[in-house]
Amino acid sequence: MSAANRARPARLLVLFLIAAVATSLWTYWPGQSTEARLGLDLRGGTQVILTPELAPGAEGTLTQDQINQTVEIIRQRVNGFGVAEAEVTVQGSGANSAIVVTVPGVNPEGITNLLKQTARLDFRAVLAAGTGLEFPAPTPSPSGTESPSPQPTPAPQPSQLPVQAATSEEIFDQYLSLNCLTPGLLQGGRSDDPTKYMVTCSKDGFEKFLLAPAFITGDQVSDSQATLPQQGAGGWMVTLDFDSLGATKLSEASIALSKLPSPQNRFGIVLDGLVVSAPFFSEPILGGKAQIEGSFKADEAKQLSQVLRYGALPVTLTIAESTSISPTLGQDQLSAGLLAGAIGLGLVIIYLIIYYRALGFVAVFSLIVAAGFLWLLIIALGRSIGFTLTLAGIAGAIVAIGITADSFVVYFERIRDEIRDGKTLRVATELAWVRARRTLLAADFVSLLAAVVLYALSVGSVRGFAFTLGLTTLIDVLVAFWFTHPLVTYFGRTKLAESGGMLTGVSRKRLTAGSPILNESGKQ
Repeated sequence: MSAANRARPARLLVLFLIAAVATSLWTYWPGQSTEARLGLDLRGGTQVILTPELAPGAEGTLTQDQINQTVEIIRQRVNGFGVAEAEVTVQGSGANSAIVVTVPGVNPEGITNLLKQTARLDFRAVLAAGTGLEFPAPTPSPSGTESPSPQPTPAPQPSQLPVQAATSEEIFDQYLSLNCLTPGLLQGGRSDDPTKYMVTCSKDGFEKFLLAPAFITGDQVSDSQATLPQQGAGGWMVTLDFDSLGATKLSEASIALSKLPSPQNRFGIVLDGLVVSAPFFSEPILGGKAQIEGSFKADEAKQLSQVLRYGALPVTLTIAESTSISPTLGQDQLSAGLLAGAIGLGLVIIYLIIYYRALGFVAVFSLIVAAGFLWLLIIALGRSIGFTLTLAGIAGAIVAIGITADSFVVYFERIRDEIRDGKTLRVATELAWVRARRTLLAADFVSLLAAVVLYALSVGSVRGFAFTLGLTTLIDVLVAFWFTHPLVTYFGRTKLAESGGMLTGVSRKRLTAGSPILNESGKQ
């Protein structure tokens, strides 16, 4: 064997060591969370299934766009709880849709009361606007959900406000003391009486507003579209059409507000208790048609258009099912899952050691390394992309134990076949790997393809099973190529392995029992 071939295992082990160190640093970097994110079935929490229906008096049928907008509103409310791994998914389509909300660790009564509320869309005059943060924040780049003003204006004094706003010192004090970083303030679903003054924040929390009673409600918006200027100059804009009553109110409000200085010439578009946009009136608007211009990107304009079209949802949400899972039950499930995994891993280890002897210890060591890699990635991916470990995910990891062990069996049996053909152990390990790696890649590709298809077509906890199965399959490829193969190569060069004893697992005497002994050329 050439020097280059002898050096190859060392290079592979160095690459594996670099990958292991890099993954460990990513996982345990100082100041980062080092705990795995546990899902609803392990941590405990609430699962609510909502059935959306058209509100009484609403015309037409329930559309997929309305369902999507409802999901966005619910997701905004759920995220306001400040909990991790909350999930909102849709099962079915159109009139047969069901919205499934899972929120770990949340009181079931509180979440159900919040979710069943119908969102409101109001247009309100801005009486005051200021920074929503306790500290000066850099001005965010212009977008469709932010005011065209270059930065929030300083808080005014009561004497600077319109006369009607100063009638309540209490509401003004609430505005001055409002801090949009307070937990829960950016959560939708709060009470929104269109006939009263309102203190709230922008959706992103950068601005706070003191708003007048609504001059237009969402049911007076007949249509909204995201379009490009007909002349082709400028960015995306959002056009609005109002019914006759909305057109009259828009005309009156625009005439009054367009004469005022900033920020009193602005109006807040309030959805579900939060300001999604606060443009200004540059001139009176007559005829019931308006357009919102700004530095919109295509997706921002389309999102704002959808809010305006379906913000005042003609949808009622009925709680079809509400399930509460206690942390104790979740802990029991986690313990049972880990016990099942330990038993499965233990049986595989016993089989490998009994059948492959010393070579089996290489496989056991590889299994332990693969399990360690998996745990590191579960923690790191949970922190970076929100991957949540569920009971189904644990099942995927247990299934992957068999996939990883199968890789060892394929490789080791190839080695035995080469020894039966008369090859020395050192030569057999290399020739067997050339033949086995194609089989390993084909088997892992099938498993990975199944995981990808299952993840794409499934929802809920089944996706956790598919993701974990795909992740462990990739780890199997990494460990087999960069760890197990070079380790077996080094094992084949030891005196213990070359002795061919019964405890090595590659005893030439035992493997060729009952068969003619062949030399390296294949002759007897």
